[in-house]
Amino acid sequence: MRELLLINASPRPKTSIGYCLANEMVEIVRQRKPGLIVTQRDLSEADLAPLSDEYADALTRRTPDAAPVFAASERLIRELERCDAMLIATPMHNFTLPAALKLWIDHVVRIGRTFDATPNGKVGLLGDRPVYVIVSSGGAHRGPRARQPDFLTAYMRHVLSTIGLFDVQFIYLEGLVAGEDAIKAAYEAARQRLTLEPLFAGRALA
Repeated sequence: MRELLLINASPRPKTSIGYCLANEMVEIVRQRKPGLIVTQRDLSEADLAPLSDEYADALTRRTPDAAPVFAASERLIRELERCDAMLIATPMHNFTLPAALKLWIDHVVRIGRTFDATPNGKVGLLGDRPVYVIVSSGGAHRGPRARQPDFLTAYMRHVLSTIGLFDVQFIYLEGLVAGEDAIKAAYEAARQRLTLEPLFAGRALA
């Protein structure tokens, strides 16, 4: 393993519980793999522009990848292509993913570049690799305490598989508005869950 891509989708990275956990996991991997390259993409500071008419037109005309209209998309896709594993820390906003993460997805899910359209549906062009998605939410959306739906998990799993990423694991930090004790309990449970994964348990570092 040579490179890890860390994506933050929280608008408040300095106080984000999920991003804090993600950084802790990255440090665990760094200690076991000193030569590891970590590429960090903070979507709260990325200033990505929404897809424009020019971008849409370029897609329909199958414009070359090197065209200026694809510059931001190419930069993000190359980061994704280089990494051997990806760690995404995202809040759940209004039952689904935040706008910043959706915009990143819009830039990296690109016909002819990260997927092809075939008579049998879309086929991903990227090689599979481990993806860990840390999802933070104020309320609960799983188990007997669930009081809200979760449209994030199914969407993320489907859209990532569209570009060839099938090895996707979700780790949840729920009930974060319930006070410090609830936050600590959720953090520790998520931390224990992650340390069972090969990447963070040190078994996938060769």
